[in-house]
Amino acid sequence: MAKMTWGRKETIIWPQNRPIYTYAAIFSAMILAVVFVFGWLRFLTKPLQWFYAPVYVRTSVFGSFSRTHKSEYRMLFLTGHGLKAGPVMNGDVVHGKTPEPGGRVLPLALSVTALQRGNDLLFRGPVRSYVDARLHEYLKAAVYEGHDVSAVLKPPMLCGAGLFLVLLPFAVTLDVKRQKALKYGRRLKGPERLTPQAFNRAVKGDGIGFKTDDMKEMIRIPAKAEAQHMQIIGDTGAGKSAMLFQVLRQVRGREDSAIVYDPAREFVKRFYDPSRGDVILNPLDKRCPYWGPAEELRSRSEAKALAASFFQPPQDRKGEFFIESPQKIFAFLMAYGPTPDELVQWMSNPDEIDRRLKGTEHAHLIDPRAHQQRAGVLGSLGLVADSLRLLPKKGEGNGRWTATEWAEKRQGWIFITSLPAEREALRPLQSLWIDWLVLRLLNEPTKEQKRVWFVIDELASLQKLPQLHTAITESRKSRNPVVLGFQGKAQLEYLYGHLAEVMLSQPATSVWLTTKEPNAGEWVSKFIGKVEIERLRETHFDGTRSGHNFTIERQVEPLVLESEISGLPDLHAFMKYQNFVTYFSFPYFDMPEVAKPFELRERTDDKLPYDPTALREGRQQAELKQEPEPPATAPEPNEPAAAQSIQPETVVTPDVHEEHAAVHDGWSL
Repeated sequence: MAKMTWGRKETIIWPQNRPIYTYAAIFSAMILAVVFVFGWLRFLTKPLQWFYAPVYVRTSVFGSFSRTHKSEYRMLFLTGHGLKAGPVMNGDVVHGKTPEPGGRVLPLALSVTALQRGNDLLFRGPVRSYVDARLHEYLKAAVYEGHDVSAVLKPPMLCGAGLFLVLLPFAVTLDVKRQKALKYGRRLKGPERLTPQAFNRAVKGDGIGFKTDDMKEMIRIPAKAEAQHMQIIGDTGAGKSAMLFQVLRQVRGREDSAIVYDPAREFVKRFYDPSRGDVILNPLDKRCPYWGPAEELRSRSEAKALAASFFQPPQDRKGEFFIESPQKIFAFLMAYGPTPDELVQWMSNPDEIDRRLKGTEHAHLIDPRAHQQRAGVLGSLGLVADSLRLLPKKGEGNGRWTATEWAEKRQGWIFITSLPAEREALRPLQSLWIDWLVLRLLNEPTKEQKRVWFVIDELASLQKLPQLHTAITESRKSRNPVVLGFQGKAQLEYLYGHLAEVMLSQPATSVWLTTKEPNAGEWVSKFIGKVEIERLRETHFDGTRSGHNFTIERQVEPLVLESEISGLPDLHAFMKYQNFVTYFSFPYFDMPEVAKPFELRERTDDKLPYDPTALREGRQQAELKQEPEPPATAPEPNEPAAAQSIQPETVVTPDVHEEHAAVHDGWSL
């Protein structure tokens, strides 16, 4: 038969469906048991016992069948000058060599004791017939000190049995793998699916890890893979937060810093620690510090990047006029160093913006003669005013904070939180904070600076982050890991378009929980990869070898089916690092709450001009409902050096307020 080569489609009559590795273990144990017996008798028993061992075993066997059975043997004797020949005892011989007539050599020599007694000749007696049972009893009493064959051979046989027990688990494991290979196929190329224990052995993980239900130790990735980022994908309630809890606990244990985007406020109430210097960035929370966008800048060129973070399209659409135009205007206005209050006032007064843009290259963007264009640009510009209006004023915040200064000191954690009702208004601010922190942390840290972990849960609830793509693809030198949590690929494709594919392919570690998103299971299956399998196809024919024929075939198929992803139970996940894939379940750790998730900051401009209780109960209101008073106009900020052509003027504020009539239950108020 031609030589069979794996991977070729050849017809063979092979293999036997038998536990060949177990058989090999038994055979090896038997061979080694014989070696142990030889070594035991040769080196650990007396020389005469070693010499008579074959005779002792033979007489034991034959004597057990018949008490009168006879066999021929040659026994050892010794004699000397004037001495009568007698049988050799244990003390008479040692290991050595004694020549015999005919060129044969005895493997024994006379001992010093025997020589001192006058013996000088060691020889074999003539062949004589002995009763096996009687000779066995003689050897047992005279040579083997009352020990029978089983007692003499017990230690080496136990060693052989112990060796077999050691080899048996390995043999059974190999047989199971072989049986699976025969039944399901043998992996040739592609990703490899491993148990959590085998995954740990394969990747030699010493970095961040996850506690699983399958083993005591954590399933870990290598420390070098941490800076290559991680993504956790799964539906709401599948266990993303439970995995992020584990990550943050380990970050806290290392005393690293962390930037946590926490839209559900699950992490702030469990990890917030004011004594550590933690900061909460939520304008509606009284623990939020004062922040001004102008204080983040260190040069004019950075204003463009800051404006790009503020104004982003809902989708990946570049070149949008009503997005890029507000970016340019906002970047120009930042050169004046305004506070958030001043920015809100300018954006609320088109004449003020006209005055500041007059004579610049941006004036045509809001040309009064192009009514629709002007309205669109000013409308887009005013969207940011809703977010800036929520920020605490100077003196109202819990201290002062800038991302630029924090990136240098890296003291404490940052929690970016929100309330569901105000999330839409806070989205530009939150996106800007994260984007600017990413930008400031791109540089390689010094020895004194801590590592910073970006933990972003529900990534799709933010607007597009221009710097996030840079952080994932280029910030590995900064050694600041990014951990992303989101529900599916479609969410990122909506925000980032074709860049989503690049972003999703960059993290070195990917964790997938169950997701019911359409086409998500197929995408995850493709992401994990396909494996090339070699299988044996069995056919029946009327030839030899019981009529069986086997054909070797190669097939390429997904390692994990899409139905396995969509059908995952909660708190179960697939994890991939390099070409190693593992499936595991993990517990839910409910950590104690150490801080309040939210503390409301009182804002005078947030009060309603009417009593909602009175409206609900149908009571009449005697006072006129009015809009809240607009804030007083702030003093004119310093003019930028590049805008010398702009002449300072007094800001014109409207002196007439419209009164709004409200009708309730037929009453004119």
